[in-house]
Amino acid sequence: MARRIGRQPADRFKTFGYKRAEVIAALINLVTLVIVGLYLVYEAMWRFVEPQVIEGWTVVIVAGIALVIDVATAVLTYTMSRHSMNIRAAFLHNVSDALASVGVIVAGSLILLYGWYWTDTVLTLLIAGYVLYQASTMLPKTIHILMQGTPENVSIDAVIHAMEGVDGVSNVHHVHLWQLDEHKNALEAHVVIDDFGDTEAIKTALKAELERQFGIGHSTLEFEIARCDKVCC
Repeated sequence: MARRIGRQPADRFKTFGYKRAEVIAALINLVTLVIVGLYLVYEAMWRFVEPQVIEGWTVVIVAGIALVIDVATAVLTYTMSRHSMNIRAAFLHNVSDALASVGVIVAGSLILLYGWYWTDTVLTLLIAGYVLYQASTMLPKTIHILMQGTPENVSIDAVIHAMEGVDGVSNVHHVHLWQLDEHKNALEAHVVIDDFGDTEAIKTALKAELERQFGIGHSTLEFEIARCDKVCC
């Protein structure tokens, strides 16, 4: 649903478009994973205090069916996960479910063969740790985009230096650089130039440099004239 919303073009209500719907969906998915992971830890700890009898065959059969479904959905989402944070979070969810199913099958088998009921608790903790670790690696990036953070691979100082290297530019300040989504970067800045007559040429050169060096496809530039110390000014 988020992918479908994200494909909608910009309009008067969402002038940057709806692409961030996918980032929001990723955030919801990852927060859900964290909650599930913490709940698994809680349940596992209680199993140490109050061990419970587990029907080995029941859990093995149910987990086997779940594993087939989880692997099938993971295969479907894998290709798209390389280009979408939203699908990457969904893929992580699928992998976590698949691992949980494998863990249940292993625990159920050990319970059937040796009566090792403690394996259920140990595997639950291992799965919970994996889920929490994976979610923690993606969650900061998702929040960073929603907080309009600077792209991780772009330095503001490097951007300013490159812009000030364009002929006719004497200073660049009031720079804001953020991510519209995980693939599109945007920038706004005040540019001090020597001659207003060169504004269009300088603007074209700046936009080309920003696109070439930093992949910034959307830039809003406000031009100012350099201070003049002559008496006539």
